Amino acid sequence: MKKTLYNIGGEIAKQDERYVVKDNNHLNNLVVSSTDLNPNKSTSGHKHPGQEEVYFFVTGSGTMELDDKTIDVESGDVVYIEDGVFHRVHAGDDGCYFVCVFDGTRSHK
Repeated sequence: MKKTLYNIGGEIAKQDERYVVKDNNHLNNLVVSSTDLNPNKSTSGHKHPGQEEVYFFVTGSGTMELDDKTIDVESGDVVYIEDGVFHRVHAGDDGCYFVCVFDGTRSHK
């Protein structure tokens, strides 16, 4: 199956005033998820004990919390999230859109 970074397919998993999250569950073990985060809004933040995740920032900019560190993120950045690390994204004035890949059996804590 071929998709684009701007349209990963799948279905809306979450939607509120902060963002629209779409999950593509086509694969057996991995989920490809996109988040269109509105300007100056933040994701809830969570961690996945025993699991890793990769974020690909496609448009916009902001910051990302990784445990006790905060890093700047912008279009073209890739962030590797290690096992059990708390992570949260904060969009800048223009919002941001990112795609992430994770193990489909994960749990949020």
